[in-house]
Amino acid sequence: MQLREFVDQVADFDKLPPREKIRLFGWYLHTHRGQEHFGSDNIRALYKELHMVPDDVGKYVMRMSSMNNPDLARERPGFKLTRAVRTMLDEKYGDQPSMQPVSKLLTALPDQVPDTAEKVFLAEAINCYRVRAYRACIVMTWNLAFDHLVNWILKDPARLAAFNAQIPLKFQKSPKKVGIVVKGYDDFTDGLKEFEVIELCRNANLINDNLTRNLKEKLGKRNTAAHPSTLVVGQPQADDVVSDLVHNVVLALT
Repeated sequence: MQLREFVDQVADFDKLPPREKIRLFGWYLHTHRGQEHFGSDNIRALYKELHMVPDDVGKYVMRMSSMNNPDLARERPGFKLTRAVRTMLDEKYGDQPSMQPVSKLLTALPDQVPDTAEKVFLAEAINCYRVRAYRACIVMTWNLAFDHLVNWILKDPARLAAFNAQIPLKFQKSPKKVGIVVKGYDDFTDGLKEFEVIELCRNANLINDNLTRNLKEKLGKRNTAAHPSTLVVGQPQADDVVSDLVHNVVLALT
């Protein structure tokens, strides 16, 4: 992981006191650059890499190694984080084994997603997953998948014609919608609800029953994640949504 990517995961990094920054820099050097020990010069170099003015690193490093409950252990080759500090930061910022498959799935997608808007949704979904913002990850992954579905319909005149042919059949009793003709992206979002788009796709035989059920289920999970509630939305829920939508929509509808 690049240094910039790491600090972007840390809430209000720039406002943290020097001690907290140095602990995070030390953890980054241990974990992502494979350094067993580090010195003040290594910490200063990370400040400069981020275009930040270094704090009085030498002073803080010495203090952090001489406190009653030190943050740093001082050894002949240099300093390293104490076990307690490193464990705490591992739990907070380290990738757990169960996160790795979905994280790899997301990070492998950019080369397979040519659409600019989809790349934006994907980048936000990746960032949300990395910082364990699972509600936001679910929302952004749904946006990615729905955007892909809409563009998939628009790219093929036959698919678009089949979709439009179902609109007057579905909305016979709805004067406001019966005359809708989809010609571009905005016609999907302005005149139709997402669940209506899914149903029209099924009615037009563009997607099968299994994918229809999956999309409706994931739309429900998106709605749950997007609205305030006491329901806990954690990694398992995010993993399910990401894996399903990526495999069955983003990669399947080509």
